[in-house]
Amino acid sequence: MRSLFLTAALFASVLASGCGSGINLDEPIEGPVWQLEQLGSELIEPSSDPRRNAQIQFDRSSGRVSGSGGCNRVTGTYERSGSTLRVRQLGATRMACPNEASTINESQFFAALQATASYRLQGTSRLSLLDASGRTVATLSNGGVR
Repeated sequence: MRSLFLTAALFASVLASGCGSGINLDEPIEGPVWQLEQLGSELIEPSSDPRRNAQIQFDRSSGRVSGSGGCNRVTGTYERSGSTLRVRQLGATRMACPNEASTINESQFFAALQATASYRLQGTSRLSLLDASGRTVATLSNGGVR
């Protein structure tokens, strides 16, 4: 009887340990527009023109991700299961961007999307994209809108 109690207690503690992970599967990432705030450890200053901000949106019904790197449009597919997130078949337009800095950030943003292996939600308004080693490659926010 004691071993049954210990087994039940161990199982309950394993289940409870996942509660502090920052991942709430009842709060999907689909729907809101997520604006890029940080690439790796580099903060990204928002543009005075909102159309020039890097952003993405996940569409659950089509399994597609779309957005902008700040200059070029991007689209692809994604798969999400639990905290696992894979962005695939990413394609972008190739317009001439107004300055070199935005082109570099845009390329890094697209690379971060393709390197994404999982995600972490902080509340309902911050989304961290993580690579296969668990390192944050990008942080985005939706302005608190759900």
